[in-house]
Amino acid sequence: MISQSLAHQRKTGVELREMISSFNTLLGVGADGASLELLAKDIESRFSVSMGLGAMVDDANFVPWLDDAKASITPFYWERYKKLLLKNGLPQDVVTGTDAITDRILGRLGNPRLEERWDRRGMVVGHVQSGKTANYTGLICKAADAGYRLIIVIAGIHNNLRNQTQERIDEGFIGRDTGRARQKGDHTIGVGLFDDRKVPVSLTNTRRDFHKDTASSNTSQIDSYKVPVVLVIKKNPSTLKNLLDWLKDNSATGHDQMIDQPMLLIDDEADNASINTKYAKEEVTKINGQIRDLLATFNRSCYVGYTATPFANIFVDPDQYDDALKEDLFPKHFIIGLDAPSNYFGAGKVFIDGLPEDGPPVWLRHIRDNEDLLPIKHRIDQDMSELPPSLDAALRAFLLARTIRNLRGQASKHCSMLVNASRFTSVQGRIRNRIHERLVTIQNAVRINGSLGKAGLADPEISALRDVWLKEYAGCGFEWEKIQAALLEAIASAKVVEVNSRGNGLDYGSSGETGQTVIAVGGFSLSRGLTLEGLTVTWFLRNTMMYDTLMQMGRWFGYRGGYEDLCRIWMPEEAIDWYSHIAEATAELHLELKNMESAKLTPADFGLAVRSHPSALLVTARNKMGSGQKVVNVGLSNAWVETAKLGVKDAPDNMDAAKRFLDELSRSGHLPDDDRKVTGGFLFEEVPAKHVLDFLAAWKNHEAAFLTQTKPIRSYINDRVEDELEHWDVLVASVKGDGKPFEHGAWVIGPQMRKIGLEDLKQDLLSIGDKKARIASRGVEKIGVDAIAAKQAEDKYRKEYPGKVNEQTGKVNYPDSIYRRVRERPLFVLQIVKIREDSYEGPDGQSKELPANFPQSPVVGWGMSLPTSAVPGVRVEYVVNTQKFRELFGEDDEADEDEVSNV
Repeated sequence: MISQSLAHQRKTGVELREMISSFNTLLGVGADGASLELLAKDIESRFSVSMGLGAMVDDANFVPWLDDAKASITPFYWERYKKLLLKNGLPQDVVTGTDAITDRILGRLGNPRLEERWDRRGMVVGHVQSGKTANYTGLICKAADAGYRLIIVIAGIHNNLRNQTQERIDEGFIGRDTGRARQKGDHTIGVGLFDDRKVPVSLTNTRRDFHKDTASSNTSQIDSYKVPVVLVIKKNPSTLKNLLDWLKDNSATGHDQMIDQPMLLIDDEADNASINTKYAKEEVTKINGQIRDLLATFNRSCYVGYTATPFANIFVDPDQYDDALKEDLFPKHFIIGLDAPSNYFGAGKVFIDGLPEDGPPVWLRHIRDNEDLLPIKHRIDQDMSELPPSLDAALRAFLLARTIRNLRGQASKHCSMLVNASRFTSVQGRIRNRIHERLVTIQNAVRINGSLGKAGLADPEISALRDVWLKEYAGCGFEWEKIQAALLEAIASAKVVEVNSRGNGLDYGSSGETGQTVIAVGGFSLSRGLTLEGLTVTWFLRNTMMYDTLMQMGRWFGYRGGYEDLCRIWMPEEAIDWYSHIAEATAELHLELKNMESAKLTPADFGLAVRSHPSALLVTARNKMGSGQKVVNVGLSNAWVETAKLGVKDAPDNMDAAKRFLDELSRSGHLPDDDRKVTGGFLFEEVPAKHVLDFLAAWKNHEAAFLTQTKPIRSYINDRVEDELEHWDVLVASVKGDGKPFEHGAWVIGPQMRKIGLEDLKQDLLSIGDKKARIASRGVEKIGVDAIAAKQAEDKYRKEYPGKVNEQTGKVNYPDSIYRRVRERPLFVLQIVKIREDSYEGPDGQSKELPANFPQSPVVGWGMSLPTSAVPGVRVEYVVNTQKFRELFGEDDEADEDEVSNV
């Protein structure tokens, strides 16, 4: 009854809980508050989850075909896959959304019944761990229904990811366990349990990648198959060569001619190893060339790349698809942005919504105690004699979370912990050993004293578990006595495994009816594509600052139904800052894709938008990295630029420049009167651009602050100073606080209070690191925007992203970019900053001694919101010192290594 009411009336979270409470009283069930809340959350997960249809940009010459062909397509493979999704608990609205979006993608592929030659290239941009595999499995089913007879899935560069993808294709498309095909018995699984006819032919299985000799043992030629042929292969040069040779040998139309079957190629993690990353245009990476050769083997082929990083190199570097290469993998025909379902536990939720301005982080915890035991930068022979206290706390939190999940009725579900702290497999092995030793100690203590009630707290291990419960999970709905009594059964089977080039200890399929409890220790193998089932707690200690690498390392993203509140992520403060920045930039590009769809722009326009985004500078700089200085082109139309890195030695001169700026405002009649006060400071309108340009000319920029180089910014402004950037809104930021105000002439300014990264002080650098690696507060770009325009932008955002609306409060954390798009004038923000001295903790939790050059006086920073230009494609030149780039941001982690001795 409750379910039917919810399905039709869409009750809010508050109304739902009131309804459940009423039924509890009316029926005399007598359930406690914790049980009622679990019921409410379960109902919400089934009926309150929605998913938008994403956004799509097409090439100008696209000719629709699917609608005309629908009547003649029997959706056999899709219908049984849809049944599987529903059986697996996917909400009805999400299944409906998947149906619609896969139709949109299929309609952009080539028409498999069209005999003339065609070639299509497209890209699907999703979110890390958001269901891309489910999406392309649905696409494969529909493509097979439509007439595609050869489907190739390229699934990552490691065996464990290829095997996992094969398992998903077995379950969702083939309907057989391909790894047991030669064994006796019924191997029907997944979709095969609904209808086991028309079983596709698989030339790979869960145990073995494509092998030419094995495939050749099947004498049927590809074009004689009456059912689809599917291959799931590793992104490996030798595998691709074998496949190319076999296809040519078995072509029904002759060795030297293209195979005439319509072919769909799915490139999972398309930004990894597929693209051309050589410095010289003539040099094409081997895999890139082989994928293009594979597509060229067919008269009718379609390439669909899937990626979770809008800043993927394939979008960023135009050298990869210019005329010199003739053909490449740039998605020139279509780009589709997937909306994540509203219950997605992603970067926006963790690193934006989960970092409130006025409270502690919801899911994030800091690692501050590793340097003496496991430095971020370490050698291959790094000793690991004991665990950092934060890793010990994370382990205990994980064991408690497993116990709480069991008490919530999730004992049959898998529960995992991720430890990603080194690129070296030998160091990963030592970490694994130390965790195993600690785990056994805890298990033994619980086994001996866990059943003793309060007396058991005399055991220091059980007492330490209770301390973590008090800190992390006291509000989970269960008292300590109940948790302690359930500990042994919950954690007795917990194990620690390595996942790296030496082996993969993950095997979720062998647990029977009880979910596994696994602590996975690894590096690169855990950083791309691999899914850790029921990932609940993460301890993440890595030094890469590359956008795409960081996002792919975010294995903690995904769906956490019934235990999202238990999830915890430990990582260094600087990594939190970077993830926050990436989350905002990525959300901005997904929003940009929607705007481009409305404007009927093309994939080339989106590629330009990505390349022009200020945040693409880091990715582009890395791609072009050789030695010396490199010029990178960046667009400043529709951009937010801010000083998050300041030079210590430059601070006095920059403060003088700020004072002169304030003096100029005063002399031109812009005084800090009460009528200029707004939330956030003093706002002045119609300020001539000359004031901003003079300040920027005097600004001394630290070489680490790539984006705030003033020369390209001044060039951009000067080119528009007589029209769209002639007059500015200027905000002199000022906040209320207990600290000493900054005073200059008539100006009395409440400084922003921010933290910095203490380590960077060694390089004369103030790295602002207060939650979001920025000085300005969220919503600053709304200041100065017409109220009606701001409201319309908010309404549009709520409509396009219904999942962003908080179910309980109805509130939305609007991204600043929506206000930037409707600004009439640019906004310049002057920020006086006082560096906090009271929130630096050492490994022991005590206050940390501050360096001698810690700034005692306020410093100045600035930011600017630049509206969309009438000529948005114009870019300006930034100069990047690539040696300094390496020093500050490190190198990419390409694989687990035991061959090199330095990070």
